[in-house]
Amino acid sequence: MASSSLSVTMIITKFLIFLLITTTVNSTFLIPITDINLLEFPLNLEYFEAEYFLFGSIGQGLDIIEPALAAGGPPPIGAKQANLSLLIKDIITQFGYQEIGHLRAIKKRVRGFPRPLLNLTAEAFGTLMNAAFGMPLTPPFDPYANDINYLISCYVIPYVGLTGYVGANPNLQGPASRELVAGLLGVESGQDAVIRSLLYERANESVVPYNITVGEFTIKISELRNKLGRDGLKDEGLIVPIELGAEKKIQGNVLAGDEDSLAYGRTPQEILRIIYGTGDEQAPGGFYPKGANGVIAKRYLLR
Repeated sequence: MASSSLSVTMIITKFLIFLLITTTVNSTFLIPITDINLLEFPLNLEYFEAEYFLFGSIGQGLDIIEPALAAGGPPPIGAKQANLSLLIKDIITQFGYQEIGHLRAIKKRVRGFPRPLLNLTAEAFGTLMNAAFGMPLTPPFDPYANDINYLISCYVIPYVGLTGYVGANPNLQGPASRELVAGLLGVESGQDAVIRSLLYERANESVVPYNITVGEFTIKISELRNKLGRDGLKDEGLIVPIELGAEKKIQGNVLAGDEDSLAYGRTPQEILRIIYGTGDEQAPGGFYPKGANGVIAKRYLLR
């Protein structure tokens, strides 16, 4: 009788151990270390997107809505609610809540890190626009002023995160890691497509008061990102020379892609060069005045 009870106990114990193992397959210690670093790195851009979309649409960020996800990181500088129409506000609010989900999804798999210091001031965006056009815009570009300015500002960073996921995917070892990145990439691509479509609809309209069209803004921003990334053509505006259009037959470019209409990929180094605005992964600045967080970003900062 005792032997039978012991056998039952052993079976139950083995079953519980099996359950424990199967429910922790995505935990940090079962993900290759190289995958952990690559999965953590995008948090830098997901934090940017979450804060910028949330503040822009509803005037509140992670510290009010999901403070645990900020993990004690400093609050963003200069973020505020934008002057948006009901439709654009609704869309951007959706994006903001989606980014909360992205942060949570990544942190379910890896430990992650606290929110980096983000400079989301109008001045930070204005400085980038001046760099894109090679001259100061007068008055300074204000991303929070209206729908079109805000949508142009949304063109600036989210697409960079998309190219980061494309670049990371071939280097991931674990199926759980690739599954996560595929899911993130799907929604990030959708967000980018919505932003580009909204801008494409008004591509030939002038952005007041600059007498510069929406399409020209996207071209200049993409050219700047290519320049800062320092690795060739990986970015395209809403209008392209016909030789860069789909099948070299059209200049409209509502979705960016290579000669086979596949998404471009970027390395962490390229991304850091762009989001810092310095063209140097070792020189923080721009939207990340103290640099990005995580093993990969810190590695370059320590050189």
